[in-house]
Amino acid sequence: MLTRDQASEIFSRIRKYSTADEVECLFYGGRSALTRFANNTIHQNVAEENYGASVRTVFGGRTARASTNKFDDVSLANVVRASESLARVQEPDPDLLAVPDAGEGARATQLSATPASAAPAQSKPEAPARHFEATASLTPAQRADAVGKMVTIAQKHNLTAAGIFSSSDTVEGIFNSRGLSDWHRQTSAEVSITMLAGDSSGWQKANSPDTATLDPAALAQVAAAKATTSASPREIPPGKYTVILEPAAVLDTVGFAFFDFGGLAIFDQRSFLNNRIGTQLFGENISIWDDVSHPLQSGSPFDGEGMKRQRVQLVEKGVVQRLVYARATAAKMKNSENASKVGAIEATGHGFSIPNEMGEAPMNIVFEPAAEPKTVDQMISSTGRGILVTRLWYIREVDPYEKILTGMTRDGTFLIENGKVICGLRNFRFNQSLIAMLSHVEDMSTPVRSSGEESFDMVVPAMKVSGFNFTEVTKF
Repeated sequence: MLTRDQASEIFSRIRKYSTADEVECLFYGGRSALTRFANNTIHQNVAEENYGASVRTVFGGRTARASTNKFDDVSLANVVRASESLARVQEPDPDLLAVPDAGEGARATQLSATPASAAPAQSKPEAPARHFEATASLTPAQRADAVGKMVTIAQKHNLTAAGIFSSSDTVEGIFNSRGLSDWHRQTSAEVSITMLAGDSSGWQKANSPDTATLDPAALAQVAAAKATTSASPREIPPGKYTVILEPAAVLDTVGFAFFDFGGLAIFDQRSFLNNRIGTQLFGENISIWDDVSHPLQSGSPFDGEGMKRQRVQLVEKGVVQRLVYARATAAKMKNSENASKVGAIEATGHGFSIPNEMGEAPMNIVFEPAAEPKTVDQMISSTGRGILVTRLWYIREVDPYEKILTGMTRDGTFLIENGKVICGLRNFRFNQSLIAMLSHVEDMSTPVRSSGEESFDMVVPAMKVSGFNFTEVTKF
């Protein structure tokens, strides 16, 4: 593995080759492996190890980046030359700030007074350890053994299984010419399985830094149960129904909201939160944090500029309270006409690496637990007539400001009557406002780390939602 000391030595050579006013280098990479299976048989096992360095140079407000995965002197000299050549021909950026020093990177930089109605971002202890030797040392044989257990379950139920079991051991680091440096090492393991029957299917997926918390056989059992229970699906008319969305379905819908919580999205007038900050936008039972230090979260504790990520309450009892900011966006917002409309303005450690067009976004979403959480089974038992949704896919935005989404159910859609799941259903297409959805949540489960296909992992609950709008039945 590339170590922090090795990266520091590489950066010292990069600085030697540079004539720029400022130099920054991002390091990334590691080891990854993947075991893929289909038709109840492993058909692919691959592994790779690769590391890269992305060098950004600055000349009087002009900046550009170039990357390499070779660390010999010639390659480092070439990547510095490429970055500097690109930087010199850029238009000066009046909003470009000097790279942060070590002191600034370690704290949230307060750029404006905090209004009484908006709490400041909260510093928290360093994120918990996210490197686990058991995950880093996973072997092809261990992954194959887990796949074998999942396939055995499929065969027991006369189903066909397909999916993956992947693992990785990665690093992420940043060094700059003003003395800032930081380093993060993390492992990850992921299992995804789809069980196929003649006219039905079931699915489950989970991801964790610690492979010991994953149970591939349990995931396979749930996927198999969904596939068998949803066999011979019925068709019912589209319309507005009470739905119970399992965590993966919640994640893949709400994920469309969070890039709008960045300050630059507000500044550019491309956020559904424009003119809505401080208003009652969702139900009072919805409170959301961005919290890299949460024990179920993952990722590095610093952003693309090396700023420490702060714990930020984005939504409190349905009211949007805060945005997240990169350094330059915070400075820009402070002097804009929006300054009095967006709550507290400060760099919160959520910026992407420069240059970029997105600015920043919260990437460690955690839903606050409900006062009285309910299990999915309890939600089902309290539902007279409704629909249970395992997951959603092919989701697209129809109306960005009202956050109306369209997509389809998949891999386990069930009819609920009189508090019981009675049969599988043909899948639906939906057209649903995310704002309305989060305004009509009747019950929530305890939030869990969840994985989907349309968004990044989050800590979210299952939700019982009234009036969810299905517009048509699909052909499968």
